[in-house]
Amino acid sequence: MAIPFNQRNFQKELDKFIVELQKEERVPTLLLHSCCAPCSSYCIEYLSNYFKLTVFYYNPNISYEEEYKKRVEEEIRFIKEFKTKYPVEFIEGDYETEKFYEMAKGLENCPEGGERCFKCYELRLRKTAVLAKEKHFDYFTTTLSISPLKSSVKLNEIGLKLQEEYGVPYLLSDFKKKNGYKRSIELSKEYNLYRQNFCGCVYSRVEK
Repeated sequence: MAIPFNQRNFQKELDKFIVELQKEERVPTLLLHSCCAPCSSYCIEYLSNYFKLTVFYYNPNISYEEEYKKRVEEEIRFIKEFKTKYPVEFIEGDYETEKFYEMAKGLENCPEGGERCFKCYELRLRKTAVLAKEKHFDYFTTTLSISPLKSSVKLNEIGLKLQEEYGVPYLLSDFKKKNGYKRSIELSKEYNLYRQNFCGCVYSRVEK
């Protein structure tokens, strides 16, 4: 009997996939959407051992330009300072706050972690999938599943839907597993990374 999607262990599935890559001696390209340097830290440490990584910073949900710039700078700094097996590239997406507000229309009063957040996941992942297709990446995924506050089930569901739409394989993940979130905190302290206390959008800040 097939395991229901919401009960699958996505991290175990990723580990199994990586074992197969190693057997085949393949090092595919991976476009990794990143929400911020702290969340990406463990993901980069882990994935850069098996993939040629490009970090894609696309977060139109960040409502304050000063906050946006600070997060971009920290992402770039971490990539430069952190030593990896394979080189890690960086692409900064457009800062399109209007796209976020257009998406959030009618969902302004949704609680954090609800439908507005799911739409935001898709907005950012869709842009990643489009770029992955344009640049001929082998896979795409996101750092978002490292957060204990974000649903890996929903993120993977969206990723697989976009895989079907754009024809680029989505890398299933749940980076909070295997102490991934804990490790991201350790790396953030080690590299003195700026660690924000809200997701970035104006609505999440209001709820704090």
